[in-house]
Amino acid sequence: MHDDGRYDDPRATGPGGHSAADPVSRETDHYGWTASARDATSRSAGSDPVVHREALSTGPGAPSPWTADSGALYGSPGRLDDAAAERGGGAAHRNAAEPVRFESPAGPAAAALPQQPAPHSVPDAAPGNAAPPDTPQAGSCGADSADAAYVSRETPTREEDDPPLAMEAMRAVQILNPSGEVTMPRPERTRVMCVANQKGGVGKTTTTVNLAVALALHGNRVLVVDLDPQGNASTGLNVPHHTGVPDVYDCLINAVPLEEVAQGVEGIPNLWCVPATIDLAGAEIELVSVVARESRLARAIAAYPGHFDYVFIDCPPSLGLLTVNALVAAQEVLIPIQCEYYALEGLNQLINNINLVRQHLNPSLDVSTILLTMYDRRTRLADAVEQDVRNHFGDKVLQAVIPRNVRVSEAPSYGQSVMTYDPGSRGATSYFEAAQEIAERGIKEPVSRNA
Repeated sequence: MHDDGRYDDPRATGPGGHSAADPVSRETDHYGWTASARDATSRSAGSDPVVHREALSTGPGAPSPWTADSGALYGSPGRLDDAAAERGGGAAHRNAAEPVRFESPAGPAAAALPQQPAPHSVPDAAPGNAAPPDTPQAGSCGADSADAAYVSRETPTREEDDPPLAMEAMRAVQILNPSGEVTMPRPERTRVMCVANQKGGVGKTTTTVNLAVALALHGNRVLVVDLDPQGNASTGLNVPHHTGVPDVYDCLINAVPLEEVAQGVEGIPNLWCVPATIDLAGAEIELVSVVARESRLARAIAAYPGHFDYVFIDCPPSLGLLTVNALVAAQEVLIPIQCEYYALEGLNQLINNINLVRQHLNPSLDVSTILLTMYDRRTRLADAVEQDVRNHFGDKVLQAVIPRNVRVSEAPSYGQSVMTYDPGSRGATSYFEAAQEIAERGIKEPVSRNA
């Protein structure tokens, strides 16, 4: 006996009339095939023992292999398994054209022929999803067509396939915009925005610096006026602001033109900064006796010969003359609100002061933007503050929310904004989304006055 896929055993004969010369296939005795099915197979095939499934399923008088006689193949007599039927029309349709041998064994030797393994004995076979016993195995003809309709549950999606570092790198490239293209819309007129809140530590300076850098990186011309005597905005942009450097104090007290004080920010070609030194701490006392003391900054910005798309004024944490100068010079007020109770407590007083300035000094002033900062999603308080602010201010609240992020706090120590320090971080991504939203709102509602 030689192993060529058939057993030429002379003992494999029996009452059925098969002779010893008739080859007997290994796939002769399938479980689920009754003797009547085998006899019908032999009759429908004639003298040729090789029979196709097409003949079994469509031939006249031939029983279908998927009838009640063979339903035990899938553990549910009389019907095709549900999972197999759902997958591409069922295994029967998928392998309908593949040739398969069904031969009728004879005699007691048929019991010794190799049997196909049961579905529960095949490793990794899920109940209800087992393939028919005569399905070609890997490496056989038709295996590719059989596996083409099957997709593993463990196949990763596009998002899961990209590792976290790759996603972070993609965000960094989007934020840094190395091509220099104008990806954020530019307003028709200059937008002068005052970043104010008398509550300290709510993120006024951080918001001013990062929004300015984000807009400048994407094609807008931006000027930052540091009106806080601490000079933190100057530090975040790495602009010298030690004693003796021309600063905003000279513009307010000595009427020095703003273009002589503004300095370009290194590494960001579209961004300029007017620094603040410690001399600004005494400016409020000196401004008391100056004529038109509330509009000194407005006149300095209006006299600037160049054109800017955005002018951000970083205010001190107070409601003194410096903040009043910023409110008079601005057309819009951006209020950063920390997601805590104390930030809400002083908000009413700030709104009252803004209304007073609007009534007496600057009728075009408007609270246009509210930005939620230092949002901690682990606390219910942050959610409560967010809901209160959104219910009160409505559409003025940006959809972008700035989370607590250590990268935002680390960036100033390196003289950078978080946009350039770690552009792939959550803080940089959030400020980028906020800047994009501000730019889109400016196109929908163009500013009515050119500074």
